[in-house]
Amino acid sequence: MEVFFEKDFVEQLLPQKFPFVMVDKMFGYTETSLISGLTIQSDNLFFQNDRFIESGLVEHMAQSVALHTGYQFYLRKEPAPTGYIGSIKNIDIAELPKLGDEIKTTVSILQEFAGITLVDVVTTMNGSEIASGQMKTVLAK
Repeated sequence: MEVFFEKDFVEQLLPQKFPFVMVDKMFGYTETSLISGLTIQSDNLFFQNDRFIESGLVEHMAQSVALHTGYQFYLRKEPAPTGYIGSIKNIDIAELPKLGDEIKTTVSILQEFAGITLVDVVTTMNGSEIASGQMKTVLAK
């Protein structure tokens, strides 16, 4: 899969800043979906005991949703608002990535209304699903 946008541009679209950025690529975008990526580095805050830990996967998923929002606002030439995780539901984690692994996350927008977005999120590694769940995010007023 070809990279749509690299790390420097992606970081401009996220409210998080180094060292808390958990997305370093964008592979695709539509109004209702986004595919993001992250290559696991040893200096990542969530890299512990030779693995990218569960909370890192969840944060990567949430930042993938934020990237979708950030890119929507970028396309409209508007500053992106800060968002928050409203709820996390049914997160399943089957495998934890290791150093150098690249994960890809697909965000599918299920509903969007009044600054509240409900999404399905699926993370894969080497073509196999390693994590999935649902999130609700809320834009700050």
